[in-house]
Amino acid sequence: MRCLLVSDIHGNLAAFDAVLRDAGQFDVIWCLGDMVGYGPDPNECVTRLREYPHVCLAGNHDWAVLGKLDIHTFNSDARAANQWTQSVITTAVQAYLQSLTPQRVERGYTLVHGSPRQPVWEYILDPLTAELNFPLITTRVCLVGHTHVPVCFYMPEDNDDHLCEPRSPRYDQPISLTSGRWIINPGSVGQPRDGNPNAAYAILDPEVATLEHRRAEYPIEVTQQKMRAAKLPRRLIERLAIGH
Repeated sequence: MRCLLVSDIHGNLAAFDAVLRDAGQFDVIWCLGDMVGYGPDPNECVTRLREYPHVCLAGNHDWAVLGKLDIHTFNSDARAANQWTQSVITTAVQAYLQSLTPQRVERGYTLVHGSPRQPVWEYILDPLTAELNFPLITTRVCLVGHTHVPVCFYMPEDNDDHLCEPRSPRYDQPISLTSGRWIINPGSVGQPRDGNPNAAYAILDPEVATLEHRRAEYPIEVTQQKMRAAKLPRRLIERLAIGH
């Protein structure tokens, strides 16, 4: 089975389409949340996702657009983008987002937007936060999004100290997930924040337990032009070009 693993598309259709082309053939998409927010194509991204067999989680921006989170807890740029998204989102897309949950188990893999401790809000950016979440994971592998940074946290077998190792992605090189335990973030399709502006994603084979991090170039200026036309915050537009 070949699974396209994506997260944090954030209404960036140009980036999402580039990933779909770059990925080649796959059987299903697993999306770890935040389909909307920040970007100019929220309806189009959800519609594109629904053209494929898929599983999708709810993210914090999805919930903010639905009014499930207080929009004033977001920074001013994110708040402005979410308010714009609320003004353009269709009834059908709103109903779809309402149907999503932020956490589930699929084919023996834990899928969560933020973390097992706080499925919507917590960022797993460092080994300590990962270590605090491992006891809550009942599967060998937990797939997370939210941070927009691709990374792996590996917990060896029989680790009495409960210490995990952060591992940077090795692009286009499959890794085996058959030993130890893992928390893995594929990075963000629509707004990377690791200094690389190319869309981030991964290819997972859940049956043989291998995962491959990947990047795809996309026409950033197309998304930026749409954002300018929508009068979205300048900082959100500019940061796409630097991946931060």
